Amino acid sequence: MIAGINNSRMPKFIFRHNDVDHLEELLSQGDPDRMKIVAFESVYSMTGTMSPIEEMCDLAHKYNALTFVDEVHAVGLYGYHGAGLAEERGIAHKIDIVSGTLGKAYGLVGGYIASSGPLIDVVRSYGSGLIFTTSMPPSTAAGANVSVKVLAGEEGRALRLHHRAAYTMLREKLLAGGFPVMECPSHIVPVHIGDPLKARLCMDMLMENYKIYVQAINYPTVPRGSELLRFVATPYHTPDMMDYLVDALNQVWETLQLTKIHC
Repeated sequence: MIAGINNSRMPKFIFRHNDVDHLEELLSQGDPDRMKIVAFESVYSMTGTMSPIEEMCDLAHKYNALTFVDEVHAVGLYGYHGAGLAEERGIAHKIDIVSGTLGKAYGLVGGYIASSGPLIDVVRSYGSGLIFTTSMPPSTAAGANVSVKVLAGEEGRALRLHHRAAYTMLREKLLAGGFPVMECPSHIVPVHIGDPLKARLCMDMLMENYKIYVQAINYPTVPRGSELLRFVATPYHTPDMMDYLVDALNQVWETLQLTKIHC
């Protein structure tokens, strides 16, 4: 998204995170007849927060703006058919352009946008990133087709229920252990570290000593001082696996003298 905004060479205005009032303040200052795009994510990948999609879409349309909603971290995981958070909330029809991925929940590689026919034709005709990209291999396309069908059906709905139970349990176990889990409503479970070196050491120690892979998130992905470990449970992570993780984290926390919280 950022690369696309920069490559457009159009004026850009940044509204505060999920701040609908600030968005309206910026939109109200613009030329009502000039084309505008309000771009945001449905589920934010690092902190796990969710957008007020309906409010932002309604506000954008009030000021003659298109909406571009990135559902990369939601497709496959939310909605009756796995189409994303907007489908789960019943507001997919309010989005003008939606982007998603064939990685992550779908387990392959690639991505897509969906919109009206004329807008997609414009992208096909003028989007250099698409025009000069090698086509997806047929085997990958076939795999993606099957993945989408699986997650859109009964098996996918069962997996989403198991997934929700798994990440809820993981969050509860980490909180019960006194770890500084950041509050968020999604499947992403971020644990605050606040130090780039210690975040990297946590990741390295978990892998080297316990064979647990967890990604450390440092600047510029998050602001300095907001470094974190980002956990995502799958439907196949068991309570025993989570207990093993908590035990490993206890050892890492003690070794690095990291702070716990006490409720």
